[in-house]
Amino acid sequence: MSSSNASTRFSFLDRSRTREGHDAPQALRDTVALAGAAEALGYHRFWVSEHHSVPGVAGSAPTVLAAAVAAATCTIRVGTGGVMLPNHQPLVVAEQFGVLASLFPGRIDMGLGRSVGFTDGIRRALGRDKEDADAFAGQLAEVLGWLDGTQQTHPQVHALPAEGLRIPPYVLATGRGAAIAAGAGLPLVVGDLRGRDKLIRAVETYRSDFRPSVWGAEPYVIVAGTVAVAATEEEARRLLIPEAWSMAYARTHGTFPPLAPAERIEALAMTEKERALFEDGLRGHLAGTEDAVAAGIEAVVRETGADEVLVTTSTYDREALVDSMRRLAGIAGIS
Repeated sequence: MSSSNASTRFSFLDRSRTREGHDAPQALRDTVALAGAAEALGYHRFWVSEHHSVPGVAGSAPTVLAAAVAAATCTIRVGTGGVMLPNHQPLVVAEQFGVLASLFPGRIDMGLGRSVGFTDGIRRALGRDKEDADAFAGQLAEVLGWLDGTQQTHPQVHALPAEGLRIPPYVLATGRGAAIAAGAGLPLVVGDLRGRDKLIRAVETYRSDFRPSVWGAEPYVIVAGTVAVAATEEEARRLLIPEAWSMAYARTHGTFPPLAPAERIEALAMTEKERALFEDGLRGHLAGTEDAVAAGIEAVVRETGADEVLVTTSTYDREALVDSMRRLAGIAGIS
């Protein structure tokens, strides 16, 4: 374990992926169970995500799921990675996090992103369009105003019980997210680890443009990505196979299938395009034995100056996933 890894926080984000033989309700229950494993292993925080009408992803209501996670755990920080602010009214978002922070004081994180539904049909169902993402900076300022009581757009309206509560906000860096986080003086969540040059540029821009605020006196960077640790390089690669195939299938068929066992995927007869996308999906992640992953994390932290690593690994074999988390905790010195 290196000194930089020892000083870096490690957290986990679960996307509530469905698996063959396990339906969407089970995926949500699996997320809650995984949070318990993360807490027992000493991870700093456990976050859940927001996806609407995405086959293969069950997490559509992150604040509701965060409540279930927080209720099933005791000490780990719980939050969202993230609530997609353009899909919601800022007042309602502030109210929801106010309820969470009131029920679980000192443990709730408010991760916010600027994405909207990924198809026209989903956006229409949400009452949004692509251009709504451009209003993210203003919506973010409004949410923060609801929390500290400074918003003036709606006089005599208050976000209860959120107003006056200290709920840490985080910005997910999609598109202009890094610049918005810097301008607002908020912590930045940025990924993925495979696009290292792009990630480093986003972090450099964030740090150079950061303006201290009541929410943060200095920059705070969380880098996110897939990490798979196993006894052998081949076992670690097998952890990556289900998600790599799901992504390849989605890019050729338009929908995410449930995660399948690695051995079944390896036996598939893929088209040339599917094979190329699948192999590409296996590249660039931090995957391998403890020694290899420790060196990889050391490089990421050195290159980005990251304060925290947010692991986003999805796979079919949940026992192997928890084993990977356990091995990573050992590398990080948190278990």
